[in-house]
Parts: sequence; structure tokens; C-alpha cells
Amino acid sequence: MHTRSSDSVLLTVTGRDGPDTTARLTGLLAQAGAELLDVEQVVVQGLLTLALWVRLPEGASLQALPELARELGVTVDVRAVPPPAAPPGPAPLRYVVTAVGKALGVQDVHALTRQLAEGHARVERITRLSETPLAAVELHVTLPPAADTAALKRALLALSMASPTFDVALQRESLYRRGKRMVVMDMDSTLIRIEVIDELARAYGVHAQVAAITERAMHGEMDYDESLRQRVALLAGLDARVLHELAASLPLTEGAETLIRVLKRLGYRTAVISGGFSVAAEALQQRLGIDFAYSNALEVRDGKLTGRTVGTIVNARRKAELLETLAKQEGVLLEQVIAVGDGANDLLMLEKAGLGIAFRAKPKLREAADTSISAGGLDTILTLLGLTARELREVG
Repeated sequence: MHTRSSDSVLLTVTGRDGPDTTARLTGLLAQAGAELLDVEQVVVQGLLTLALWVRLPEGASLQALPELARELGVTVDVRAVPPPAAPPGPAPLRYVVTAVGKALGVQDVHALTRQLAEGHARVERITRLSETPLAAVELHVTLPPAADTAALKRALLALSMASPTFDVALQRESLYRRGKRMVVMDMDSTLIRIEVIDELARAYGVHAQVAAITERAMHGEMDYDESLRQRVALLAGLDARVLHELAASLPLTEGAETLIRVLKRLGYRTAVISGGFSVAAEALQQRLGIDFAYSNALEVRDGKLTGRTVGTIVNARRKAELLETLAKQEGVLLEQVIAVGDGANDLLMLEKAGLGIAFRAKPKLREAADTSISAGGLDTILTLLGLTARELREVG
């Protein structure tokens, strides 16, 4: 094969991967004086797919390519393609779609890619994040500048809600996606599987009354601060020992220990910002090695709860303020913060963070958050960061 000036060709190599396959092919191109415009390689179960887009100088010869391909045991498809040109108009929007489940089947991948196609998303690359079985994949996609990304997000959320075996997350691809430095979490029904106030009320025999106030607050009949005051008032006289005993044996949410352990080893700062109670939050801080804990303090006198809180109530607005203050204190940009929560009082905190994750939350919060996790545990967050199973194994 001899070329004219400015010939641009795409070589697609397929076959059994060898230890020097790429080296020998690129060596041939280098001898021909080729200019490398793009390259992509993937090996799946020992089978190689290598794409090399090159511009060849006038008179260059690739006559040795067929013999080299036979020697390497690969097939090489060579075709002329237009030379690279500056794309007209605005650049496409780049996103990453992460699908995580116990095991992803072909039907799951089909449903996901069909939904992306309907949302005008073009899949440019798919990367496996898990090992065996196939449980997590990352799809790099582009969208037209005028695409309705909010509609695509809603469609992907509906897809994951309709298939409870896996979660789907849509994130803007940017410098900060894998540059997160802090993770802030709610406590009750997020970091732990229970609501501490419900368990205290149950132990004191006032669970029905507390639940009724919670229900009224959920329906907007009173604000969070007033509902907290009324519920805490029902605990007046409870022996504080009950609170400490409960705090000593809080049931962690699936994946919580793995998440915190890996984040700490990677240098992340971690925090609990909770509308729950300080005795429980501080117990978790000590147990898991969390860096910061903010929550409501219950007043205790003579070993009994007085039915009042001490200090500023940690409500939705206070949560967002604490997140922002903590980020500034630690020198972390808000874009580098992940916030995780399950309830309506977490919404402002999730909106303040660079990535807000609704964890096993009500539909309203799922729709408002950047992304949601419903099928997996808290360690799913590590996959959303783009960490592979191999990388997670390396950090223990």
C-alpha cells in the first residue's frame, strides 16, 4: 500500500492478544513515518481490539502489514477516513453513566443503552469496573449541546426504579468527577439502618405518639424544628443509659464500613451531618474513624433526658451551612464534595454539594438529587467515583 499526501487511514486490529502485538504494529507505522491521530485498545478475555488512526506521509508503504498480521495471528482492516477537522459549533456535552448491580445481564445493558439512544446520547466507550461476575460498567457518552439532560436523568432514574436489581447514575464528566475530596453523610436510615428517635421512643413506650408527629411533619403540617421539639419532649424522663446502649450497637448500613475505610485510605475527609442525636453520631465517629460529626445534643439531667435539645437544631438549612463551612475549613471546593442522604431535610445539603446522592430515598428526593442509589449499599459510591474492583482490592 502506497499513499498520497495527507492520506488518513484507520487500522482496526482484531485477534488474539500477544505480549508484543501493539509494539510491533506501532513499530511498523513508526518506520513508515506515520503521524498518530488517535488510538484505542481493549482486551476482552484475551481477544484484542486495537484501533489506530494515522496520517501517512506521501509515498509511505505498508506493504509489510499483511505479513506482520499473519505472523501475529491478527486481522487488520485498513480503510481511508477523512482527515481530522475542527468540529463545527459548540462541543458536545460529555457524561459518564454508571450501572451497578449484583450482576448485570444482557437485558439490563440493552435497557440502558436503548434508553441512552432514545435520549440522543452516543456511547463512545464502555469500561468494566467489576471483576467476575459482571456487576458494574461505566459508559462514556456524548450529548448534543441542546440535549435535555434533565429528561435523560429522569428516564435513567425511572429505569433503575423499574429494575430494583441495579442502580444507574448520570454524572457530568469533568475535572472534579474523580477529584472529590470529601464525603458528607446523613446518619439515620443512611449510615445506619434505623432511626434512633424511633428506637428510643419504642423503648420508652411512646413510639405511636412519635410516629404520629413524624407523619404530620412529612405531610407538611409542621416544620422540622417543631416536629423535633415535640418528639424529643415525649422522651422526657427516659434513662440516658438507654441512649448510650443503643449508640454502642448501631446497625450499620450495608457497605458503610467498606466505604469509610477506602475513603480514609485514599485521603478523603469524611463527616456525619445529622438531624439525629450527638451520642449516636459521636459513637459512629469513633467506631468508623469519621473525621467530623455534627448533630443535635439531647439535654440530660440526673441521668435522665429532659425532653429538650441543647444548641442550634440541625435542620435542613443548618445541614447545608455546616457542609459549606466544613468545606471551607478543609480547603475543599464544593464541587469536590459528595453529600449523601435519604430524607427531605437532606435536600439542601445535597444541592450544595458537587454530587448529591439520594440513598434509598423517597421518590421526591431521588428526582431532585444528582443521582440515587437504591439497589446497592453505601460502597456503591466508590463505583460512582470510577474506582474499579482491582483498584478497590489494592487499597484493601
